[in-house]
This record gives sequence, C-alpha cells and structure tokens, in this order.
Amino acid sequence: QVQLVESGGGLVQAGGSLRLSCAASGSIFSVSIMAWYRQAPGKQRELVALISRGGASSYADSMKGRFTISRDNAKNTVYLQMNSLKPEDTAVYYCNAGVRVTETASMNNHWGQGTQVTVSS
Repeated sequence: QVQLVESGGGLVQAGGSLRLSCAASGSIFSVSIMAWYRQAPGKQRELVALISRGGASSYADSMKGRFTISRDNAKNTVYLQMNSLKPEDTAVYYCNAGVRVTETASMNNHWGQGTQVTVSS
C-alpha cells in the first residue's frame, strides 16, 4: 500500500511563506512525476506545479515566480516552497505522485490527504 502524506500547511499572513512536504511511503519500487495541486472553496482542483524525477519542473502561471517545487528522490519526498503568499492562495493543497510498486507493476497515480493553507490579509 502506498501512502502520500502532506505536511507544512497552516495559517500565514499575506506576504509570508510556507514550505509544504509530501512523503511517499509503503511498497514503492519507483516514483515518477510528483506534483502539487490545490482546491479552494467553490473552485476546481488545479495544478500548482509538477516535477519529474530528473528535476524538470513546470508551474501554473499564477504561481510561477513565487512557488518552487523540488524533490528528494532518496526520500521519495516532494516539497513546495511558497513565498509572497496571497489570500487567493488559500486552499487545500494535495500531493500527487506516479508510483510503481514493483518492477513489473503498472504506474499508478496516488493522492495525499491534503493540507490546509490559509493566507490572511
């Protein structure tokens, strides 16, 4: 069983910073792309950023320049450094990862439980 657990969310004032972490654990052979999504009340879940195993990253336009995604392959962990936070960044942030549990198994998409980020003005 694969588990993705996010941490690092909380309450922060506008202009502040938070660093989110997501660790994949369980039966893991390999982890491919890892990503962060978020969902605010009344809005659809949206992609925040993604990163390949080799470190190639991509960001949504509204987050580009403020957020930085990174990963530690040895720890199967992905991070999201969030700077210059705005009230509109308030959302539940979810970790997503493609995981292969054995060498011959197919790649499956897994989601974390989410962590709340609240930005006050």
